[in-house]
Amino acid sequence: MSSVESSAKSPGFAAEFKDAVTLRAFGLVLGGLLVQLAFVVSYVGAFHSPTPHRIPVAVVAPQQASAKIVAQLDGLAADPVDATAAPDAATARQWVLTRKADAAFLFDASGAEDTLLVASAGGPSVSQTATQIAQNIETAQKRQIHVTDIRPPNPGDGRGMTSFYLVLGWVIGGYLTATIMGMAAGSRPANRQRTLIRLAVLALYALVSGLAGAAVVGPVFDALDGHFWALSGIGALVVLASAATALALQTLLGLLGTGLVILLFVVLGNPSSGGVYPAPLLPSFWSAVGQLLPPGAGTTLVRNTVYFSAHAVTPALWVLGAYAVGGALLAWAASWRNERRGGPATPTGTPPEARPTG
Repeated sequence: MSSVESSAKSPGFAAEFKDAVTLRAFGLVLGGLLVQLAFVVSYVGAFHSPTPHRIPVAVVAPQQASAKIVAQLDGLAADPVDATAAPDAATARQWVLTRKADAAFLFDASGAEDTLLVASAGGPSVSQTATQIAQNIETAQKRQIHVTDIRPPNPGDGRGMTSFYLVLGWVIGGYLTATIMGMAAGSRPANRQRTLIRLAVLALYALVSGLAGAAVVGPVFDALDGHFWALSGIGALVVLASAATALALQTLLGLLGTGLVILLFVVLGNPSSGGVYPAPLLPSFWSAVGQLLPPGAGTTLVRNTVYFSAHAVTPALWVLGAYAVGGALLAWAASWRNERRGGPATPTGTPPEARPTG
């Protein structure tokens, strides 16, 4: 064949470009760009300027001075503190350890040396911020303050970030496994039976993930030791919540559902979880949504279980349970809808000529 004939049969660049860059491909690239921008906006928006907002603080002082101190703290510019009078030091300490307060201010009526109780295991950045606020006030009034950390992180937990990283791994593992299962046999389960099978597999995967994660942070690295079975159960719940929700959204929306999962769990869930900066230091939007998403609920559940005797964990359990149960029910309902719309299910990979008709 001559070069002239070969050239005549070769499509031009414009035709090749049109064939390569389809409308679907353009839409996927555009979607990737939007997710990328959302990722940057969410993380920078949450972390660029951490500012204290209504940090719960217990105040212990004689009756004649208590109201004045509470009013002074509540009257600070930009509302960094939400002060509440406590009857005595023991009660204030208990409030910190049960997560009713992040810090406790103990006024010394007989001298000029006050005490601030903090629990940095609940979030070192909040404890540091509360300390800084108290020190600024004391300096202005020519008093001294002693800071006592009544619940620091474990020696192997560094700056108290292990809970966040553990939950982050569980969440990613859950939705990634659900996505892989969907990609392996089509983005949408063909019928309700297959959805139930996938949910059963994901439940088993969640149990294994919970055990493995608890082993890593416990016996392996000694970061959150002494709570192996509690962390195993929490891990199974976090993974199942993430996986079931991912399966539901992908079954309902296909590829768009995968993008929505990333938006919820990564773009919004991670920066608002309280792992880096707890809720009192986050902007209002991230502070409001953080505990309504699995990363935030999971991080709170792990921290409060390990460090605070499982106090204030009920809301987090309800959130994770709602994602797990709601995701499973939605996945089953979506597969039933798809089954009704698509007719009888056919095995994956069945040649067109072999598929039943009618």
